[in-house]
Order: sequence, then structure tokens, then C-alpha cells
Amino acid sequence: MPRLNLLEETRYEKLPVTVYPDQQIAALHVASRIADVIRTKQQNNENAILGLATGATPVGVYAELIRMHNEDGLSFQNVITFNLDEYYPMKPDAAQSYVTFMNENLFDHIDIKKDNVHIPHGILNKEDVAAWCLQYEKQIEALGGLVLQILGIGRTGHIGFNEPGSAPNSGTRLVTLDDLTRSDAARDFGGKQNVPTKAITMGIGTIFKAREIILMAWNKKKATIIKKAVEGEISGEVPATYLQLSEHVTFVLDADAASDLTRFDTPWLVKDCTWTNQLKKKAVMWLANTLKKPVLKLTEEDYNNHGMAQLAVEQGPVYNINIDIFNQIQHTITGWPGGKPNADDSQRPERANPAKKRSVIFSPHPDDDVISMGGTFIRLVDQGHDVHVAYQTSGNTAVWDDDVLRYIEFAIDFNKSMGKDAAKLTGVYEDMRTFLEKKKPNQVDTPDILNVKGFIRKTEAISGARYAGLSDDHIHFMSLPFYETGKTKKNTVGEEDIRLTMELLQNIKPQQIFAAGDFADPHGTHIVCFNIITEALNRLKQTEDWVKDCWLWMYRGAWHEFDTYEIEMAVPLSPQEVLRKRNAIFKHQSQKDRPVFPGDDAREFWVRVEDRNRETARSYNELGLAEYAAMEAFVRYIY
Repeated sequence: MPRLNLLEETRYEKLPVTVYPDQQIAALHVASRIADVIRTKQQNNENAILGLATGATPVGVYAELIRMHNEDGLSFQNVITFNLDEYYPMKPDAAQSYVTFMNENLFDHIDIKKDNVHIPHGILNKEDVAAWCLQYEKQIEALGGLVLQILGIGRTGHIGFNEPGSAPNSGTRLVTLDDLTRSDAARDFGGKQNVPTKAITMGIGTIFKAREIILMAWNKKKATIIKKAVEGEISGEVPATYLQLSEHVTFVLDADAASDLTRFDTPWLVKDCTWTNQLKKKAVMWLANTLKKPVLKLTEEDYNNHGMAQLAVEQGPVYNINIDIFNQIQHTITGWPGGKPNADDSQRPERANPAKKRSVIFSPHPDDDVISMGGTFIRLVDQGHDVHVAYQTSGNTAVWDDDVLRYIEFAIDFNKSMGKDAAKLTGVYEDMRTFLEKKKPNQVDTPDILNVKGFIRKTEAISGARYAGLSDDHIHFMSLPFYETGKTKKNTVGEEDIRLTMELLQNIKPQQIFAAGDFADPHGTHIVCFNIITEALNRLKQTEDWVKDCWLWMYRGAWHEFDTYEIEMAVPLSPQEVLRKRNAIFKHQSQKDRPVFPGDDAREFWVRVEDRNRETARSYNELGLAEYAAMEAFVRYIY
């Protein structure tokens, strides 16, 4: 049976959860726990039998263990490891293999004995897999079992590769991967079609035998599944819920991964709260949505019956609370995203002055500007603001290979039609075809191919920005160096990335900046680009006065929208403006129909963003506000 939780604040949680402010701090604590186990075993002259995981989640833990080895003298001579899983089939030297992952992220940097490392074999003959899996189990048992097992969690709720439907007593075996799991791995393999359909994994029963289990999860993308695993009913639909049956498990989360848990998402249901304005706004909107009532129709009984009696008593009467929140929501709506000239701006999201602002729209990929805020982009231009757009990366990994050949074929025919010698271009074309015919999944393209892919996206971005009304001298291509690897895995941010951003900002001196705050971007580019902008602004703030009057607005749209209570500026779009935005998105032909890296949303970008903008407008309407065709949402960031 699940353990009994006696703490009111965590009464919905069916297993122990430890939450840290961010994943770096959380990773340090997990690494410290692993180091304690290793050292304790060393003192007793025993081996430390560890179960290890792969993927992005444990990377920070492994980095800290390497640091401890190099700087603190932590030895791994007594450590024996068993990894959770491996793709099947998979060559051990393949870039996507977990053998490669473990070597690059841990084993090559510590003094572990190679004979003490055990990872499922991805090159077994299929008829040999079952016997090998049984032997894997026996090896663990012969050593006395796992002392500590670390886990991540997939968005299907899988632990290891135990997908939905796995039995709680399952052992090491060959499994078929869930479609969502394969979609999440698509970028590592250069497309979902290259991701293996099967894997060898430890079973849930194998994991359960570990004397201590730590499941880690970072970032907002894991919040939904963490809530199901921690607070949901035990079910084969979410294999991680079986961990509720263990007396030896702890979930270690960062604040984002924990954000959907009741104590963080709707804390008024489990404890008395300190009612900040933001929390009050969130609670009242939650109550309205729960009861499907406009804000101004909420009653004292509604508050009392839904965990909000404290708010009603401390800040009531409730009708005054309702009016206050309604007015706050109303004041976020504006048809003047650059500020309304000669108007009272005390109740508006943007300043009236200067009447004509210099605005910079930063776009991480070449299409984020029109996808995420195309309506606002066009309106800023229409209203006479001095708008610039800055494309931070080339996006040259997200173009289909056959598009490259198509564009070069066009160029050859064009040159011939002009009576020009196309021999050199024909030679380049033949080299490209030869390379692409033999290209392996995720292999880095040749410089010529990367250039063509970058040119394709550049011309599309120019076309979209021109459609929005910009002149060419207001369109900037930054090609930040961190991105230009030719690989899906990018370099870390360097000084040159920040210098280029500072230089552009110094040249324009904007009063208003729009930047992508959609950190659920599955490729990670958005948050990297956002951090570059904020670092540049914070440095410039030390020496340049104009920065103090520059407001930074975050937009979303391509992946997830802001929660309604978070929105600080909502720009309504008419049906005609929705169509204009759609046409701007259509200029990005290489991303239409089926982009290379679509994420787990099968809809085209223009469809998903129109649905989101329509949903934002609907949410405002259901709260009792005016009904609009669509809305683009923004949150101000204070740097």
C-alpha cells in the first residue's frame, strides 16, 4: 500500500518529494548522496553497486561526480555499475548509444574499472536477448543487489524503458518503445524515422529491488507527468506510479518540475497562504475556471467551498476581490503594444511615451517572430514604430536535405537561362548528391549544404519580415556562433555571442524588446538565446543610460502559451489580422507541412499557434471579458 502522508501541505503526495530551486542545486545533492554511498562502502571494504541512468537528466549529476573525482579525490575503484537500458539494435560505438553517452559523460573521466561497467548489449542476436537479460539479472543478484538506483522519468511516465503497460514485477527484457518516447528522441537521431523501435531495459521489478531509489526530474516539461506519478492513482498507464509502493524511493525535483504538484500549483487547497497579488489573481481565475463562471459572478460560498475561505476572510468581501481581479485582467488588454500616444497609461501595460518607440524583436529561429507574435509585429509596424527584427540563429539544421538539391537545381537552371556557365555549380551539386545519398542519421552536413540550408531560411525570414512591413535595413541576421556547429547539439554560449548581441543593441538603443520566453522549446535554443539577451542587457545597464528605460517583453506561442494569470499584455487580433499573421508564417515554406523537428505536436506551426491564440481569447471571454477572435500574450521580464 502507498505510505500515509501525515503532512497537510503534502497530503496529496503519495511518496517523499524533495524540491530544490533549480536543477544545478538538485544535481549537486544527488551527486553528494552517491558519493556518500561510495565512501561508506570503501570504509567497509565493500563494493558500491550502482544502477545508472542516461538522458539529459543525470548529466549534471555525472559532471559533479567527475569534479569530485578530480578535485576531492573521490575514487570509483570499488564501484560496479549497471545501466538501466539501451536501444535495440544499437552499435556500442554509435553516437546515440548509451555506451557512448556513459563514456562521454562519466566513465572516461573517472578511475572506474572497465570490467565493472555493465550496459545492456544492443547488438545481440534477437534469439539471444532473453538469455542475456536473465544473465543480467543474475549478475546483479550475485553481487548482493543494487545499493542505489538513479532514475529519470519520460513523458509517458516510463522509468528505464518500462513504457505504459509494463508489469510491476517485470524483469530485464526487450520492449517496444512508445511513439512519444521515440518522438522525444528524434532530434538525437536526425529524425523519428531513425529512432529504434525497441530497447533492452531493466524491469520495474528489478528497479524495486534496489535498497535506495532516487528519481530525478527537471524543468517544466516534466511537471505534468510528475504530478501523475506523485499524486495519481497507481496504474500501468503511468509506470512511475508503481514507485508509490516502495519504501525506499525519493523524488528529487527542481522547482519547475514540481510546479504542478498541489502544494505549488493550488496551495490554498492544502495550507494557509501569503496572498501576494499574483497568487490571488491565480486563485480567483482558477476558481472561475473550475466553476465555469465569470469572475464577477463568484460568490462567498464559492470561495468557502473551494479552499479559499482564508482569502475571503482576510481580503473580502469577495465581490471587491472579484472587481479588483477583473480590472487587473481588463487592463492587460491593449490594441497598442507599443503604447497608446497621448493617453493615460497608468492602467495600460505599455508606456505612452515615447509615442514612436524603437522596438527590437529577437527571434531565436528564423520563424519564431511571425509564429509567436506575428500579429503584434505587424501592428507595431502599422502603428508607426521603428521596428527591427534580429534573427539570432540560422536554423540551418532544420531544413530537409531534398530541399537543398531542389534549390541548387533551380540555381543551375537559372544560370543556364541567363547564358551563364553553370559548370562549377553543377560540380557542387553532384558533390552534394553524393554526400546526401550516403549520409548517416545526424551526420554533420558539408559546409556547402549548411550554407544552402541557412540561405533558404534567411530568404524565408526576409520574406516574412518584408510582409510584416519592414525594410531590409531593419532585418538583422546575427548567426550567433554557439549555434553554428552543424549538429543538433550546440556549443555552450561564448563571449562572442554576448558581444554581438550587445553591439546590435548599442546600435539601435531600443525602448522596447520582444524576446522568446518559450522555454518549453524542445530543442533548448529559446532559453539559450534569451539568456544571451539578458546577459547583454545586464552588462550594458552598467554603463548606458538608455537601458534603464528599455522594457523587455517575453512572448510564446510555438510550443506553449503563458498561463492566463501570468499574462501582463494581451494584444487582441481581428479575423483579418489572424489571416495576415498566417500569411507571414506561410513565407517559411521549408517549415510548412512537415518541419524537420516538429516536436510532439503533429499540427503545422500556423495551425497550432492559431489554436493557441484562439484559446487565449476564449479564456479571457470565459472570465467575463470581451470576446475576441484571437490574442497574443506577453509577460514583462525585469532584468
